[in-house]
Order: sequence, then structure tokens, then C-alpha cells
Amino acid sequence: MSRFSPLRRRLHLSIIGLAGAGALLVAGAAQAAWPERPIQMVVPFPAGSSPDILARAVAEPLAKELGQAVVVENKPGAGGNIGTRYASKAKPDGYTILLTINGPMVTAPTLYKKSLGYDPLKDLAPITLVGTSPNVLIVPANSPAANVQEFVKLAKEDPGALNYGTVGPGSSSHLGMAMLEHQADIKLQQIPYSGFPQVITAIIGGDIDAGFMVPGIAMTQVASGKARALAITSLEPSDVLPGIPTMAEQGYPGFESISWDAIFVPAGTPDDIIETLNKTIGEILQREDVRQKLAALYFTPAASTPQALTDLVVSEKKRWDEVIERLGLSLD
Repeated sequence: MSRFSPLRRRLHLSIIGLAGAGALLVAGAAQAAWPERPIQMVVPFPAGSSPDILARAVAEPLAKELGQAVVVENKPGAGGNIGTRYASKAKPDGYTILLTINGPMVTAPTLYKKSLGYDPLKDLAPITLVGTSPNVLIVPANSPAANVQEFVKLAKEDPGALNYGTVGPGSSSHLGMAMLEHQADIKLQQIPYSGFPQVITAIIGGDIDAGFMVPGIAMTQVASGKARALAITSLEPSDVLPGIPTMAEQGYPGFESISWDAIFVPAGTPDDIIETLNKTIGEILQREDVRQKLAALYFTPAASTPQALTDLVVSEKKRWDEVIERLGLSLD
């Protein structure tokens, strides 16, 4: 026989129900209080790299807005894949943020079909685009080519004789030139280097004939007269690179190879945290001091909705998959 009368049993159950409701309220209050501790912003590239500088430009004002420290953690390696994979496996609680570039999100899944270890569209949730920058086609200062048409003409006169520097097979510097080879029907020789500083040094020294480069490394040498910029790879002229014509303006419509940085979180991160980060970072990117920091790296601020960022990843992947598959390139 029960030790509770019907009335006492109802009262007992009511107390249990109230206790359960109280626990839910406490849990809800805890979630609403995010963030309660420092946030880790993972950058899968070394300190001093452009993604690292962009991350720090965002992290400082973000910390002030959220009332908690935002600590930049550099986890470089494998072209950004190691740090991107690390962030994709983190707990989806809003305390791990990833700032990465297009390579690990767009081309890596095709280049590393077996060994990547993460799916960008399934394992990561988009927050916002941060900034975009065109690449620049650079040649030595004494090159006979003063524009893209003349460079292509030189390449056609002696197929395979001209070479170009890259930061490795499958990089944007490689795939961009492969796209030009296809569109212009020319053949060039790739020479891989360990980084863009080595590429620009080789161009200045006349060891290589050309290279698609990030402007943050190249433009100092162009300004000093040690190298020449033939074109940028955005479809429209760039405010941060005035006076340099686009590839499209020089006979290659649709030629686009944009570097971009964006922020993601592990898939499963609560929607309210995603919304807060999207709104707050979007506002930060409108600040003049932040815009100036991005412009110093030749980046244009470009906040977006999460859906627009997903659409960008999907469209970019489709376009570059065609180039990779045409080359038969795999890095597994």
C-alpha cells in the first residue's frame, strides 16, 4: 500500500514537477548567459599571416561586445586543413569559433577525398563572410609583357617555356593559373615554393616568369618598381587595388579567383548564438578602424548572412571542382 494518500501523492508530484520546471529555467538561464567564459577563435594559419591579422582585427572588438575574452589560437598545417578539422570537432557550445579561408572549405574536400577528416558543409555552421580580396597576376619588372594579352602571346610563341610560381599544388596560385592555361589555351610550367615571400623573391630575381599572388605580399614590391602587376582576379575593379585592370577586362570574361576569409562554428551550435555572432561581427565590420585594418591587407569587408556564406561555399566548390577534375589532381 502506498505511503502517500491521494492528496499527498498529488502534492508530491506537483513538487517534483515544479522542481523539474525550475531546473529547466536554470538551464535556460545558463544558456541565455552565453558567453560565461573566454571564447577560442581558431585560425588554421601561422601568427602574422593575413587570416591571423584579420582574426585579431575582429577578436578585440568582439571581446568588448560580448564581455568575454576572445583568444586567437593559431593551429597551422596542411594548408589550413588541420586547424579547420580541429574546430569542426569541437563542442558546439559557442566557445569555439573558426576563422578560415576558402581553401579548406572549398577545394580541400576535392583534393583530399580520403584524408581530410571533416565535411565543411556538414561539420561546420556558417556565421558570416569577413572579407574578400582578389589575387594579382605578377611578373618581373623587366618582363616583356605589359598586360595579360602580351603574356599569353609570349606563352603561345614558345609553349611550355614560361614558368610560374605557386605555394603548392592545389593552392589558389596553382588553380588560378591552371584556369588561365585552359581559357587562353597555353601551357606553362609550375614551380612550387614554400610560401608567397619565396615566390615574390623568385619573380624579382627573374627566376620565374609569373605568379598569381595575394596582394598583401606582392604590392609592396610592385610599388617599389621591383615587379609588375598585370591584372587582378575579381570580376569588377577593386577599390583597394585601383588602376590594375581585371582579367575580365583583358579578354577573359568570367575569370574570377577571389581569396576570402569567413567565420564558422561547429555544427550544432545553438541558433541564438549563431544569430548573436552574425549580428555582432557584422556590426564590427562596419567600423572604420576595422575597415582600415582590412584595407591595409587589400581586403574589402564583406559581412553576410549565414545562408549567403553557405551559398558561396557551394558555388565556389562547383567552379573549382571543374578545374581540379580537369587537372586530375589529388593530394591524398
